[in-house]
Amino acid sequence: MPRPISATVAVSSLSHNLQRVATGLQQSCSTARPRRPNIWAVIKANAYGHELEPAVRGFGQADGLAMLDLNEAVRCRELGWDKPIMLLEGFFEPADIAILDEYRLTTALHSQEQLDMLTLAKLARPLNAFVKLNVGMNRLGFSEQAYPAAYQQARQLCQQGKLAWAGKMSHFARADDDAVTTRAQLDIFERCTQGLQGPISVCNSAATLTPGLWATVASNEEQWVRPGICLYGSSPFVDQTAASLDFRPAMTLASKLISVRDIAPGAGVGYGHTFTTAERMCIGIVACGYADGYPRHAGTGTPIVVDGVRTRLVGRVSMDMLAVDLTPVPQATVGSPVVLWGEGGPSVDEVAQSAATIGYELLCAIAPRVPRKVID
Repeated sequence: MPRPISATVAVSSLSHNLQRVATGLQQSCSTARPRRPNIWAVIKANAYGHELEPAVRGFGQADGLAMLDLNEAVRCRELGWDKPIMLLEGFFEPADIAILDEYRLTTALHSQEQLDMLTLAKLARPLNAFVKLNVGMNRLGFSEQAYPAAYQQARQLCQQGKLAWAGKMSHFARADDDAVTTRAQLDIFERCTQGLQGPISVCNSAATLTPGLWATVASNEEQWVRPGICLYGSSPFVDQTAASLDFRPAMTLASKLISVRDIAPGAGVGYGHTFTTAERMCIGIVACGYADGYPRHAGTGTPIVVDGVRTRLVGRVSMDMLAVDLTPVPQATVGSPVVLWGEGGPSVDEVAQSAATIGYELLCAIAPRVPRKVID
């Protein structure tokens, strides 16, 4: 039989989290902004490790999907998604444009090279595009100085029938932890795009969840927000848990104990003996390791739930196994259920914090060898 480890994805939790975002946006509407923004449900990186098929089902009420990979976009169309799809990094070579044309994909335009490729392209119908402005993230996007000319070139492509419309977009660097910097970046965006017509997309998960931020954009143009990690039940904020924000974990990583043993005082556990028992202890061995995607750098004390009881990881994580302290779980035996994160266990953010990383990385890192289960 296969190893007793699995990653279960709950479609109902994906749907709940999307509705939670939509409700929050609706509550921040006002007389001046009576309509909530449209929602791009971000499903990049194979839906943050949750896989595309359950994500397409779970986010069926979203106004559009956003991702990076062209093949993933095509797969979403094959799965029956007929609403907008946006490529957050746009296209990379001229041959990609024909696929955008065939599958009706919206594209980001963040470089002069992309504008030049689109100028030379032959299209059956015009594309939709967002021209990206760099307001301080310093990854992708036109500079403040270059943006007016880039946007004007996009407008010319509209006149030539290669674009149906050209929108404006950007990305905040510190919406999760610094409201002052975010406001300053939003001011740059507003100053640089003032008077330029077209839809707007600036809010990532943290900005989307900041009450009313989208409504402070000084424009009455159509808006699109881009929530990502929160849709999967992880918090974009260090000081707020997903549960406190009413987000449910969409992935549960679970396994079982495959060994239970008594360890004498002063004995080392695992590689390097990074944990040594101070007294006699009962240790359980779990069928999960870093080859499954669990972080090797998660140290002693990382939370884990065994047979419904919260306890801790001890020692160094191995390739295929890890050890847990069974002192709080005296009833545990071989075969007892273990939740590493998710429903009935610690949050993925708690595990990530213990491993000095973020929940995003852990969700995306689940290895292909871990069987996926999808429940509705």
